[in-house]
Amino acid sequence: MKTKLEIAKNWLPRYTGTKIDEFGDYLLVTNFNNYVTKFAEKFNCDIKGEGKPMQTATNSSGLSIVNFGIGSANAATIMDLLIARKPKGVLFLGKCGGLKKNTELGHFILPTAAIRGEGTSNDYMPPEVPALPSFKLHKFVSEKILAKHMEYRTGVVYTTNRRLWEFDDDFKAYLRRIRAIGIDMETATVLVVGYSNQIARGALLLVSDLPMVPDGVKTEESDFAVTSKFVDLHLEIGIDAMTELGTKGEKIKHFTFE
Repeated sequence: MKTKLEIAKNWLPRYTGTKIDEFGDYLLVTNFNNYVTKFAEKFNCDIKGEGKPMQTATNSSGLSIVNFGIGSANAATIMDLLIARKPKGVLFLGKCGGLKKNTELGHFILPTAAIRGEGTSNDYMPPEVPALPSFKLHKFVSEKILAKHMEYRTGVVYTTNRRLWEFDDDFKAYLRRIRAIGIDMETATVLVVGYSNQIARGALLLVSDLPMVPDGVKTEESDFAVTSKFVDLHLEIGIDAMTELGTKGEKIKHFTFE
């Protein structure tokens, strides 16, 4: 195997337990296994990849969901391996910490961009290249949110490799200076690696904690409460958006400048 595509075609089934032609044209990617479980229960479809690094499910309409795990390295891996399928659109359903005082638990964030604090994306594009979603994909997702009479926030999120930082006052002061609306560990990587691989991509983030204040740091109890109240809606919006994108959304084109 000499080319990236050859490797991806061999590795995608190995990582997911799913044949390439079993993936749909449109995909949801997430880092929570319960999203895959809920998806499979909703559509009465099988979960594949149990015991593998990543689990998947695909419904009869040709929409797939993949749990790639936690962190930017895993996010880069799935966005690389998906070149074997050449998807028409990928939406990341992730959770993030809200950094603004007016950001509340359960709010949705449709990021306009992500700050590349994780470092992983530097292996794909120079640091000055911004991490941006595909505008037309996000435009369609926003319409699905409004159709459910829900509000959402836009802004720049910060992506970091640090999972445990809530104690670090200097880092929190930095986050205030850059005025990021949220913080997570995958969004910038999904956007940059998707861009590098010419995959239409986006992210819909659910605010799951408020880590800038001690009472807002995520705990097992608080995470369970957020999951119980908001995850079903989060997944539903993603399903609606990516199901209808192929038939009702504006066509997404890639332009390459040499």
